[in-house]
Amino acid sequence: MDTEAYLLRRGVAGNFIRPRWAIALALPDGADDFGRWLRGVLEDPLVKAMMRRCLLTRPQLETLLIDLFAEDLIGRKLGAEEKASLRLGKKVSRGSFNRTLKQARLNVIKAIYTVLLLGYIGVLGSTELEPYLELGSTLKRLSNALREGEMSEEAISALKEEVISKLVELSRSRALSGREH
Repeated sequence: MDTEAYLLRRGVAGNFIRPRWAIALALPDGADDFGRWLRGVLEDPLVKAMMRRCLLTRPQLETLLIDLFAEDLIGRKLGAEEKASLRLGKKVSRGSFNRTLKQARLNVIKAIYTVLLLGYIGVLGSTELEPYLELGSTLKRLSNALREGEMSEEAISALKEEVISKLVELSRSRALSGREH
């Protein structure tokens, strides 16, 4: 396994991609339940909103989720053919699945290196990034609320609406300019 794939599988996946609450949302008993879980994740309004400005395509995110979660949620080791068969909609070959997975991993690594670079050169300390940091805090609160189950459905819905509204606002190309939109 190459170094980038190893980092993604061992370090990066555990810290950035794999929120603890994702597994707690549902524990599928088999491939059918996993398919429902996967569809639910991909149809989540927050996921859809973030995907509009994300480096990952929907097939890449779907493939990455299958690679990271399928074995744990189904409860057994899966081969590459079986993982490829879990893709929603149009079925893909093992080779296509693996190419899409490689692209997804590289895009995640590039995004992480972008954040690291911005931190190193001092951009992350900039006041223009405060709204993004606040959004990150709100997403963390939402994640904790989903994992802990301590908020009412109404409060969670309100928090989701707040996040979506902020995502729309921050997706404008002038959001980092420091000027009003």
